[in-house]
Amino acid sequence: MIEKSQKPHGTWSSPISPQDISRGLSFSDMAWNKDGTLVWRERYDGRGRLIALPPGGEAFRVMNNDFAVKGGVGYGGGSFTVGDDHVYFVESDSKRIYKQPLGSGKARPITPEYGAAASPQVSPEGDFLLYVHTYEGKDNLVIVDTEGRFWPRKIVSGEDFYMHPRWHPEGEKIAWICWDQPNMPWDGTKLKIGTLSSDDRGLPRLEEQTTIAGDHQTSIFQVEFSPHGRYLAYASDQSGWWQIYLFDIQEGSHTQLTSEPAEHGKPAWGQEMRTFGFSPDGDKIYIIRNQNGFGTLWSLDLSSKDQTKLEMDENISWLEQISVSPFKNEMALIASGGRQPNRILTFQPGMEQIVVRRSTPEELSPSEYVEPQHLTWQGLDGENVHGLYYPPHQKGDPEGELPPLLVLIHGGPTSQRVADFQIKVQFFTSRGYAVLQPNYRGSTGYGRAYRNALRGKWGIYDVEDAISGARHLCSTEKVDEDKMVIMGGSAGGFTTLKALVDYPGVFKAGICLYGVTNQFSLVEDTHKFEKHYPDSLLGPLPEAKARYRERSPLFYADQIQDALAIFQGGEDKVVVPEQAEAIVQALKENDVPHEYHLYPEEGHGFRQPENIKHFYQTVETFLKKHVVYA
Repeated sequence: MIEKSQKPHGTWSSPISPQDISRGLSFSDMAWNKDGTLVWRERYDGRGRLIALPPGGEAFRVMNNDFAVKGGVGYGGGSFTVGDDHVYFVESDSKRIYKQPLGSGKARPITPEYGAAASPQVSPEGDFLLYVHTYEGKDNLVIVDTEGRFWPRKIVSGEDFYMHPRWHPEGEKIAWICWDQPNMPWDGTKLKIGTLSSDDRGLPRLEEQTTIAGDHQTSIFQVEFSPHGRYLAYASDQSGWWQIYLFDIQEGSHTQLTSEPAEHGKPAWGQEMRTFGFSPDGDKIYIIRNQNGFGTLWSLDLSSKDQTKLEMDENISWLEQISVSPFKNEMALIASGGRQPNRILTFQPGMEQIVVRRSTPEELSPSEYVEPQHLTWQGLDGENVHGLYYPPHQKGDPEGELPPLLVLIHGGPTSQRVADFQIKVQFFTSRGYAVLQPNYRGSTGYGRAYRNALRGKWGIYDVEDAISGARHLCSTEKVDEDKMVIMGGSAGGFTTLKALVDYPGVFKAGICLYGVTNQFSLVEDTHKFEKHYPDSLLGPLPEAKARYRERSPLFYADQIQDALAIFQGGEDKVVVPEQAEAIVQALKENDVPHEYHLYPEEGHGFRQPENIKHFYQTVETFLKKHVVYA
């Protein structure tokens, strides 16, 4: 018999502490060496490091120095690659590319100290490195020799952004994805193939380039040459979903390989994001499929076009960054689930999965966690809205008491809440909160039409869908309508503020992390990647200036009545601290209960363990004061 808790929801004792959230590893990418060594990037204490696992050996840290690894273009990604017995990585501070032996030896730079690099790719013969470079607001594709003897050569330029460069197995062609403002990579990109030749010094140069897929209204995600060089695989949303296509280089023809109403790509917020890869013999493509925020792994036979679901551990419901070994039918993935913390595993079809690295010691039983439930409800206008719901952990509920609700808004806003392991959600559910993560209209994972629904409607549909989701849970008697909280960061912080402005009293309190308060300032102050992002979400300036003002919470801060906690990074280049401080001043003037916490050394997102620990300690206290005991 389950013993009833005598404490009110939101105050239950929990095995998950703020320190637990701050201390785990995070994984971002993996790559195989030709001898079977697996190298991955993990982040701890806010710094990226490379770890290698040789066949039959033990994992070791590649760099025995103070170097940190992080791609330097946009939001990062594409921080390293491997080639034979070396790893090539982007050093976090200088943004230069370094060459490091996988065995003993020191790292040394092979690119000059100017601009920033990402997505290095080694040529088939190992002589050259192709990468994305940015300098003074101009992005290019660049080639440098792997010894760093010659000055890097710019070989492709003219577009605003470049992503995912790849070498043909014979080394005479390259492929890449590019796009121009005002598009974001999920709006419209082009896939191009270029032919290379060599100058009198043997350095590659581009002879010609051809666009083979995509345009300003079709998004191409990821590109990979087949091992034998006959095909080029890519994901395109031309059908309304990101599906996998195959381009026959010899015949110049395209074949659509998948057609399910599911996503086989994702919004490219960073370099080198991957959802598929060729088998070593080129006969199959292994694919991560996203349906309603749950990830599954599939094998697609290129001859028969048959698709086979590959069974994974039952606790795994989300997969990322698939990397297929070049020499045997083995792949590495970042895997997790609602009850399964992040881990790196290797997997051969038909064989047992091997856990290579765990993000946490996994001291808690899976039974201590709550699994997400996919939820669909009707928006305020009657349209369907999707999301993930987490009930409070079943420790037993006080008689007649409904739990408080935390509506957790994702950022982006072009993003998605998925069924991965989210310790921050479990932090709240284990204390007796219910959690709703709306994938409001504008989110990815439900097709292009759903994703594009937010165009011109940012600040409307995201807010309405959060409100309708909360009310849906109230109407089904799952939560207490008098104890609802809304929380989000970046674009989710904007939605939080806008909900408090437009629907005062619906939420008892709000928690805003580095949220957009002034849409005009966002356009003026943000970085190149998102400079024209609001063009589709709100409209281009100056024509849409009235809409920008209407959707800026700062100008309506006097309508906020509910308690509000604001958290901000002092080094944030996306949403600068002045935005947070302006709305804090308005809250002071209107005597609204509020807290403001500035972390001077943090950027757009909090990474330092002591700050993460402080954040969750502060939020827990804030919610007890303004929601649980109010």
